[in-house]
Amino acid sequence: MTKTFGDVTASVNGEQVGIAEIRRPPDNFFDAELIGSLADSFEWLDEHGTRAIVLCSEGKHFCAGADFTGRSEHARRIGAAGGASELYDQALRLFEAPVPVIAAVQGAAVGGGLGLACAADFRVASPRSRFSANFARIGLHQGFALSATLPAIIGQQRATDLLCTGRRVGGEEAARLGLADRLAEDDSALRGAAVEYATEIASAAPLAVRSIRATMRAGLADLARAAMERELAEQQKLWPTEDFAEGVRAAAERRAARFTGR
Repeated sequence: MTKTFGDVTASVNGEQVGIAEIRRPPDNFFDAELIGSLADSFEWLDEHGTRAIVLCSEGKHFCAGADFTGRSEHARRIGAAGGASELYDQALRLFEAPVPVIAAVQGAAVGGGLGLACAADFRVASPRSRFSANFARIGLHQGFALSATLPAIIGQQRATDLLCTGRRVGGEEAARLGLADRLAEDDSALRGAAVEYATEIASAAPLAVRSIRATMRAGLADLARAAMERELAEQQKLWPTEDFAEGVRAAAERRAARFTGR
């Protein structure tokens, strides 16, 4: 059983595991429309009795976040015309979804893409996976509720390190940090490992799993809402700066940025 929501395809297998696949390869840049489609797919999978969802992507990378550089056909100035506010409204729906989600992170989860991965309950990676909260590298404040989710997953100090440096974390380090809950042997085994993880959850007592999850994630949606409000306010201050413009140019030109603090 399969249904398409924009650039997201949802399907249900016989193990009561749902698959929500983003299809904007190779980088799977997002916008409000894509995140809304993903939330719609989660709701549909819940309605059709799935007990766990695997969130995955077609192409080279799990998700490269928002495209500020204009390189993709889905590029959009998120900071303009309320785009970021609309995006975060749709993102909040992911935090409110009642079904456990396992993100299969192939390639890179960058910027808002890391935020998307951290909105899931669990993450499966391979040694070739890369996680990066690269916002400071482009002169911007973090978003997608990473202010709330990343410290909860890896601790305040480690989260601050990743946010301030914007450095890349490989799959093996992600597993050591707790950012990845399971590590597949290689990319070819990654999605299968995520489905196996979801099947384990789906085979447990469903009422108990939902009850446990509701307790463990109690207040998370409210925290995410407050975090995104603060993040958006900070992003709005930084979008007009010279440093942000330089960061975006440097990313597009694949060179080190020359920031001036203006």
